Amino acid sequence: MEKEKLKFAFYWAASCGGCEIAVLDINEKILDVVAKADIVFWPVALDVKYKDVEAMSDKSIDVCFFNGAIRNSENEEMAKLLRRKAKVLVAFGSCAHEGCIPGLANLHDRKEIFQRVYCETPSTKNPDGVVPVSPFEVKEGKLDKPEFYDTVKTLDQTVEVDYYVPGCPPPVDLIVKALDAIFNGELPSKGSVLAPVKSVCDECPLKKEEKKISKIYRVYEKVPEPEKCLLEQGIICMGPATRAGCGAQCLKVGYPCTGCGGPCPNVSEQGAAMMSALASILGIDEEKEVGFDAEKLINQIKDPVGTFYKYSLPHSILRRKVMKK
Repeated sequence: MEKEKLKFAFYWAASCGGCEIAVLDINEKILDVVAKADIVFWPVALDVKYKDVEAMSDKSIDVCFFNGAIRNSENEEMAKLLRRKAKVLVAFGSCAHEGCIPGLANLHDRKEIFQRVYCETPSTKNPDGVVPVSPFEVKEGKLDKPEFYDTVKTLDQTVEVDYYVPGCPPPVDLIVKALDAIFNGELPSKGSVLAPVKSVCDECPLKKEEKKISKIYRVYEKVPEPEKCLLEQGIICMGPATRAGCGAQCLKVGYPCTGCGGPCPNVSEQGAAMMSALASILGIDEEKEVGFDAEKLINQIKDPVGTFYKYSLPHSILRRKVMKK
């Protein structure tokens, strides 16, 4: 008797859509997926309505791959709906895992964001300062739109999550291994991140000499020496504080790790871990003995939040900027 196929769902919340493309980046492996699983919900590719999902029996979906952060009420409603319908819910990609780029909006609230987007951008002509409101009355009746939240949240700050596949987007190798674990019934304990337990530095081929640095460069300010650790050349690289699994692809082409793999195992605060690693190599011994100015060196970091919390602000202990009412 032929084995019954699994039922998969994919959903796209607050994200750029790269995770949707990453699913197809597995190339011929997609044939294994369709041979072993039916995709019952995938709005970007299939004409399936929300009401169709609501009509499904609870836990009728075997695995739901949910990408994107929780930015508005629609995202939250779908997260809760798919949690009910799925046996296994996977936070797929950095936005669902940690909040990612949308999460940098936590430096502002809804009022500030709307003011900038709808009133202040150079290409905007809006003399009346009209911004979205919900509900809104039109001649045809009441129009309801999703409520835009002040704070971006991760998926597991909204519903219970079973597994995490990190990355922006998740690397093909991690996707393939996650799929194999699902199909072979070899998933690890609930709550696991489906990625290696080492750091990006462990995968990086660049030579490390543990040298101190006396100047910090932005990526466009210096052509790095090949085969030499970028961090030791003064270019901030998040490799020491970032979980492996990407194969250090960025570093292999001379670009520093920006941290999309999330924190290393047993580290809850990726930004603080990276700042600690950076502090250990700032300045050389001779400078410390002759008027070493640590504050001046730190001030060379032009965008601390965007550097250390580019992908992880909502997931961090900071969560968001405190807004004064």
